Amino acid sequence: MGWVLLFALGLWVIGGRFGVSRRARGLVLGLGYLLILALMLLLPEGDRLRAMLGGGPAPWLLLGGAGLIVGVYRALLGRLKTRADAPQPAEDQSGGAMPLFSDAELSRYARHITLRELGGPGQKKLKQARVLVIGAGGLGSPALIYLAAAGVGTIGVIDPDTVDASNLQRQVIHRDEDIGRAKVRSAVEALAAQNPHVALRPYERALTAEIAADLFAEYDLILDGTDNFETRYLANRVAAKLGRPLVSGALSQWEGQVSVFHPVSGTPCYACIFPQAPAPGLAPSCAEAGVLSPLPGVVGAMMVVEAVKLITGAGATLRGEMLIYDALWGETRKIALKRRPDCPVCGAAAKKEKVTE
Repeated sequence: MGWVLLFALGLWVIGGRFGVSRRARGLVLGLGYLLILALMLLLPEGDRLRAMLGGGPAPWLLLGGAGLIVGVYRALLGRLKTRADAPQPAEDQSGGAMPLFSDAELSRYARHITLRELGGPGQKKLKQARVLVIGAGGLGSPALIYLAAAGVGTIGVIDPDTVDASNLQRQVIHRDEDIGRAKVRSAVEALAAQNPHVALRPYERALTAEIAADLFAEYDLILDGTDNFETRYLANRVAAKLGRPLVSGALSQWEGQVSVFHPVSGTPCYACIFPQAPAPGLAPSCAEAGVLSPLPGVVGAMMVVEAVKLITGAGATLRGEMLIYDALWGETRKIALKRRPDCPVCGAAAKKEKVTE
């Protein structure tokens, strides 16, 4: 059998040297394979020619099955590449050259490209997108992991803290050996190992009013995974002013919530729903009240689902709605959110102030 395979390889190489097409060479080898398989089935056992060709049909059937699998895989990969590189509809054209995907990226994102609601155009939008995550903690950890896995082209993360042993119960992007390191450094290192095809921007500092506007302006979408109200209100003000969608997540013991705040689209902002921070003690932090280990993973993943939909235009996002997940009782519910005309961030007075600036 080995000498037959060597002979077939020689025919393939020589045919290529003389300019014979791959299709024609494949046809010749395929006919030869069928002829050998027929001989294996027709010749009696013990026949000398049958022994020279491998002794029976089993090895040839295995070889044919392996070749069929490889052929189907290559055909599927070629189809995915054609679909991903196809021109976008007119409404999706942005005027610039669309980025292409390498074979490694096509294989990585194949399950996205085959989704009818995403496809090649949706994956290109993800590759072009720039997303900033505020916080590399409980919510930021799963959010960052899934943003990178989804193929978001540029991911920024801002956090001033270092990894503590108490973080490891829920902040899955960090490892035991990262204790004492800056969270953004640990996170970026993990993301680079997870997906080398995305650009990562770490900001090892707190989000402040002095830098927020310039920082947000570099991104298309903001994910807020912070655990303090001061940063939440700041992120909401700046995102609303710049017209950036803000995906907000929050946790408390066994319960989590997710919403999209985007007043430019006519829906409320965070300050419409929470005009002021609760009094001390009414909304204890995770350190004070505790939190279920996998709960940040559930809510952080939900935040990325909203981000993917916002970027690609798939489905319906949680604009004007809040999704609440109760892990203790296995329940989810959605509540409608209404805009406040007197909201100091996105209400009529704020709009008038913005126009006069």
